[in-house]
Amino acid sequence: MNWIRIASTDQLTEDDEVIPVAAGEKQLALYRIEGEFHASDNVCTHAYALLSDGYLEDGCIECPLHQAKFDIRTGQAMCAPATTGIRIYPVKVEGQDIYANLQG
Repeated sequence: MNWIRIASTDQLTEDDEVIPVAAGEKQLALYRIEGEFHASDNVCTHAYALLSDGYLEDGCIECPLHQAKFDIRTGQAMCAPATTGIRIYPVKVEGQDIYANLQG
């Protein structure tokens, strides 16, 4: 496993929050929904836009550019114009530290 510390739990204190995270050479979006943390690639698969600038609701992130939506638990594209899902990374919390497995 390739676990890397990506954030602290106090960086996401509210549900339905998303922040950008740099993890080595990867750009990730880190989400908190229903008290749980999730991580995905931060770039939309349809056109270059940062998902962390989008709107998070009901477990889906909406791209700020063309309103494509992705399920942040599975990565599945939920509506057009996106047809390709985003990559999701396993996340674990140890104490106040959030880790992601970048090998997914």
